[in-house]
Amino acid sequence: MSVQASQYNYCSPREDDAKRYHAVEVGFPNAKESLLIEYAENITKPELTVYAYVPAVVVSLVIAKHGGIVSGELPKGIPYLKAGK
Repeated sequence: MSVQASQYNYCSPREDDAKRYHAVEVGFPNAKESLLIEYAENITKPELTVYAYVPAVVVSLVIAKHGGIVSGELPKGIPYLKAGK
């Protein structure tokens, strides 16, 4: 999944380089994720949609549920949970 936050994304605060984001935009997960579905723009195509204003804690839960992050960065305010080996 893609996790984005800037003045152009569905996030809070909606600005570039905030000190901390409370909600972020998630896009295009590789499978349907029950923790995200309520934020989906198009629930009929969960792998092909954007998820708006997803709380940072929900993003953390999704990452933990799937074993951590393999690569990439996260917006400030979301703990970086590295995948175990």
